[in-house]
Amino acid sequence: MDKQKLENARGWIQSELKDCIDFWLKNGMDLVNGGVYTCLDRKGEIYSTDKSVWMQGRCGWIFAYLCHVYGTREEWLRASKSCLDFMEAHCINRAAGNRMYFTVTAEGAPLRQRRYCFSEAFYAMANAEYYGVTGEREHLERARRAYDLYWDLNHGMPDPTGLGPKTEPATRTGRAFGIPMIYLNVTAVMQRVDPENAALYAERAAACVDEIFRYHVHPELKCVLENVAVDGTARLYYTEGRTVNPGHDIEGVWFLLEYARRTGNAELVARAEEIFRWAITAGWDKEYGGLLYFVDALGKPPEAYEHDMKLWWPHDEILISSLMLYRDTGKEEYLDWFYTTLDYCKAHFADREYGEWYGYLRRDGLPTEPSTKGSTFKGPFHLPRMLIMTDVMAGELLSK
Repeated sequence: MDKQKLENARGWIQSELKDCIDFWLKNGMDLVNGGVYTCLDRKGEIYSTDKSVWMQGRCGWIFAYLCHVYGTREEWLRASKSCLDFMEAHCINRAAGNRMYFTVTAEGAPLRQRRYCFSEAFYAMANAEYYGVTGEREHLERARRAYDLYWDLNHGMPDPTGLGPKTEPATRTGRAFGIPMIYLNVTAVMQRVDPENAALYAERAAACVDEIFRYHVHPELKCVLENVAVDGTARLYYTEGRTVNPGHDIEGVWFLLEYARRTGNAELVARAEEIFRWAITAGWDKEYGGLLYFVDALGKPPEAYEHDMKLWWPHDEILISSLMLYRDTGKEEYLDWFYTTLDYCKAHFADREYGEWYGYLRRDGLPTEPSTKGSTFKGPFHLPRMLIMTDVMAGELLSK
């Protein structure tokens, strides 16, 4: 390992983290209604005042996580609490079993309720992390309730919203990779801050890992399938059944690596390596560089219009997973992928003039126009999480 090269990379990462956090504190925080606006253009100006509930939870988590890693700062804790309070006051449908909305207005009036329960997942993460920093017990209780609700909704509990499944269950039903994958990540946060329930978290984390490999990992196709039959059968006769999201797979890699480290499971590290190699081989654009958003398991045309775009977050996940794989295995190929991806991000995503990263690039690496730094799906989460985690891991490697 070239220590000077990693030291230089770490310096750039630390500078980007400062710029990223400053960008969101300056432009995103709603000082009138509370919470965060995430639909920001290149300069940080708001282009839509509707608020993503996912992003209230994710922002609440990231600012508490900053306090956990670097020590409490008042502006970080205040930003986290603003998002938590906004969610508590406006984003929970009390008439539907405390299911959470997907989007609300600037003031918090409900706009959309969706079937899946990722709003609840990020609400749980945020409250748990805030409890870990402050010790305020009510936030732990909120996190526990939402954590259990997510589990119950995906294990037979009728959805109190009454929305029903997306497809006619008599015709087609199945499993989605994102459900156990995200829950594994939420569980890691819960385990860290709530040792009282260690046995429960260990049991559910193990169940998530089992579900991922039992149903979604398909070595015969060299991929992880986003959607499968209930028994894990690959349904290759329609496009959704062949969908591979390389960035999602690579994000799942570091969730698995964290679990392997907590449990001392060396075999799982090797299995995570395999998933990384499948995903990076299938998804890396050999002509323009960067990771394609969707690919088809059989090489057929993907249905999603954005399949050949380059989005910011999959590249964040490559940076985390590749550096973590290098840390845990010592194999130089992963450090090479870290630098290759970092160079791509510096050249295409990072905005030296206004800070933060472009969210969406065309296949050739140019930003979509008008360019954007945030949206309903992009806020202060994937990028600062990556910058924090790679800063910490680089520090660990340099100290050896």
